[in-house]
Amino acid sequence: MSLARNIEFLRQLPRLHGLNAWDAVGRGSVLVETRQFGTNPGELRMFSYVPATLRPQPALVVVLHGCGQTAAGYDVGAGWSELAKHYGFALLMPEQQSANNPHTCFNWFNPDDTKRGHGEACSIRQMIARMVSQHRIDKHRIFVTGLSAGGAMTSVMLATYPEVFAAGAVIAGLPYGVASNVREAVNGMLRAPQRSAHELGDLVRHASKHRAPWPRISVWHGSTDRTVNPANANEIVKQWLDLHRLPSNPMSEGVVDGYPHQIWWNADGETVVESYAITDMAHGTPLGKAENDQRYGKEGPFLIEAGISSSYLIANFFGLTDGAAKIAKATSRAESPSARLIPLASPIATPLPDLGKILQPLMTAAKAPGPAAKPTAKTKAKQSGAFNVGAAITRALTAAGLMK
Repeated sequence: MSLARNIEFLRQLPRLHGLNAWDAVGRGSVLVETRQFGTNPGELRMFSYVPATLRPQPALVVVLHGCGQTAAGYDVGAGWSELAKHYGFALLMPEQQSANNPHTCFNWFNPDDTKRGHGEACSIRQMIARMVSQHRIDKHRIFVTGLSAGGAMTSVMLATYPEVFAAGAVIAGLPYGVASNVREAVNGMLRAPQRSAHELGDLVRHASKHRAPWPRISVWHGSTDRTVNPANANEIVKQWLDLHRLPSNPMSEGVVDGYPHQIWWNADGETVVESYAITDMAHGTPLGKAENDQRYGKEGPFLIEAGISSSYLIANFFGLTDGAAKIAKATSRAESPSARLIPLASPIATPLPDLGKILQPLMTAAKAPGPAAKPTAKTKAKQSGAFNVGAAITRALTAAGLMK
């Protein structure tokens, strides 16, 4: 990306506060840098953590930081290496360089960095290949997540390399393909123009030659985010519902740690799309105590105490926690459309409003702090034949004990 275009983009962004607040903390991180991992066309840095308690045929989680953050700083803030150590999976944390982007945002809006086999997306893919080869990673258990620019880059990775990932999680990010220049990037961040579900799905389908099954996805966004319009969460959900050929209305709605949670599952009963609307939360990664009474991560800029541990719940959605393994073992696939609903949500008697209505109001461009957005066995949906919504709902209610 040219310097002129970078400057133009950054001039239109809100002022970034606390850009280097995690640098000092990050110096004590357990992450280790690998300098040689491929041709590295995107000129990124590779950091990773492999715990001594790494399980046989381990999973790999790729975590992408936000603007103004470092890999080590975001690791400390979001607690991913703690989770990796506790549950025995490997961690990969790519890092942007200021030479590529002055605010260290992943260039999620630059076509040269968001195409399969090119730029930053290719560099991250090469890092994954290095981890798989060096640590005998289970190729069916590779996941990706990120905040803000890292969330948008997560969308890029899921779209350009869908065969690589079993699932992903986007926090305060944007759908894939909604920006290919500076103007579109800023417009997408601040206004989140609505597109049809099929149009959004086509953006992903055209990114590679891959066809279903598609990765599963978890979407998180704060309702008072003034850096990335919260309506982007609904657009991400629409994009992936179209890919999975699922209806727009959620199949189950509930409350997890006080926040609205919506899920959709496929004909085989596995949850393939879920969303969390973190009401009254600004731009950032939500932190809180996990189900196991542990606290993963540490408050800081764009790392917000919200009473819900997104990192833990995302790891749970990926199927990496002991609780998830026990649920999967105890419940057969045929009888449990909600077996992948992790955590189990408290039911709500009356339907929640549409996610797009929950995540309001629309944002204004100026004065908004925060960084620019830039993103078990392998479980992917099988798309064979028509989807029977009524049967799936019946199975879900039966599994939840609400029908016999």
